[in-house]
Amino acid sequence: MPIPSALPRRQFLAGALIAAPALLTAGRSLAAADPFALGVASGEPLPDGFVLWTRIAPDPLAEDGLGGNASPVPVRWEVALDENFRRIAAHGEAMALPDRASAVHVEVSGLAPDRPYWYRFTALGVQSPVGRAWTAPAPGARVERLRMTAASCSHWELGYFAAYRHMAADEESRLTLFLGDYIYEDGPRTPPRPGAVRSYAMPEPTTLAQYRRRYALHRTDPDLRALHAATACVATWDDHEVQNDYSGIWPEDANVSPADFVKRRAAAYRAFCENMPVRISQVMRADGSFRLNRRFGWGSLAQFDVLDGRQFRSPPACIEGLASHRGHMASTACADLEDPSRTYLGFDQERWLYDGFARSKARWNLLVQNLLVAPLEIKTPSDTLIWTDTWNGFGAARRRLIDAMAETRLSNPVTLAGDYHSAWLNDLRRDFHKPQEAPVAAEIVVTSITSNGPPAGAMKAALPDNPHIRFFDAAHRGYTAIDLTPERLDVRCMAIADRADPRTTVSVLHQRQVEAGKPGFA
Repeated sequence: MPIPSALPRRQFLAGALIAAPALLTAGRSLAAADPFALGVASGEPLPDGFVLWTRIAPDPLAEDGLGGNASPVPVRWEVALDENFRRIAAHGEAMALPDRASAVHVEVSGLAPDRPYWYRFTALGVQSPVGRAWTAPAPGARVERLRMTAASCSHWELGYFAAYRHMAADEESRLTLFLGDYIYEDGPRTPPRPGAVRSYAMPEPTTLAQYRRRYALHRTDPDLRALHAATACVATWDDHEVQNDYSGIWPEDANVSPADFVKRRAAAYRAFCENMPVRISQVMRADGSFRLNRRFGWGSLAQFDVLDGRQFRSPPACIEGLASHRGHMASTACADLEDPSRTYLGFDQERWLYDGFARSKARWNLLVQNLLVAPLEIKTPSDTLIWTDTWNGFGAARRRLIDAMAETRLSNPVTLAGDYHSAWLNDLRRDFHKPQEAPVAAEIVVTSITSNGPPAGAMKAALPDNPHIRFFDAAHRGYTAIDLTPERLDVRCMAIADRADPRTTVSVLHQRQVEAGKPGFA
């Protein structure tokens, strides 16, 4: 069967935005009773299918978190071979249930590998916007090229999500990677945050209903809905999906007990799963637990290991005597950093990951995870300091990770991360104090969609003492575009001109390559 040509991405996006409801700046829908006010999404592509998502929410920001729907609603779904839905490849019916906030997750199978499909939903007499997704190539199939984009850190108040619009407009992109901080848990401030362009207008979430409302608010942004409709995604979480700088069962506030915090964390995890196109059958367990780490392939070209860098961590590093568990600058002499009993991923997830390294036959191996792996050491006249909330605070665990890459002879490993609100390209070595040592892997750190960049002065001053950092920029907001071929990885750090302008432009800030068989940046 011939494959139809893909609908031009700009034409597709224009249709998706017209079909979506009009919005107020604060995010409230003008289209009363539209059950698809939060749009549609797809994710987790496999060779024979993907996950389809929508949420029946005629009143998306209803205070009870149910989106204005309190009864089960039958939802018809269709997957087509063409954008006009003349040839239906799969269809069925799912139920939108209030106890899942009327979110629908359909795990579609039986499709052909490595081709585009179009999908839509119908409920309550209304047809949803149309989405598009691409199935993965067959296992082991030779793949000549894969383009994807990656994003992190989208604070609602600090800018419009125009970077998502530019990601969606990339006609060659097959996949979107969300690297954490998809939402922020901040409440509104009086006076507003400096530079704020819109308000959360709701309290900091601590309950399931409040986290559901927070996801709904973010999904009222038309550019985020357009991105979800344009391409399938793979997502992991970081701290702001729950609470800033939490570590495992330990909250930011040292006065809150782990037992109380775990209840809040469970509500946040459930809201994430309800509102993202994940395989609910895998990530939300019958016993109430959550497993986010999972593995995807893209033919012979790439293996993606998606990691959970928050849930199973050891306690925060170097906090003895401190009133807060937040990340902080600590001396590299702190014994926690090299304690082999401390873990960043949890030992079960470590074993799963390293077993996957040993079995991988992919040309490229990408870690889809949340935080900076490379160290950033800042020397003062009396000490050397690091920031504890990243892999920096788990030095022994970082060593196990890089040793496993080297000892399994993992082909072309690349780690991806967000969180730091800045763009980095790093070489990862077994011993970072030996710059003459050949790198084991490359690291790509994605800047923020809107969140404020870190203070750059001290970091830039420290770069000569951190030669593994090949590129650093804290001034720009944006995203990252990646092209993979069997011969090389091309990375483009993309910068938007003005996060306060919903129609802002985008440009290439920096571009670099990794050659296959030569870990590290050329």
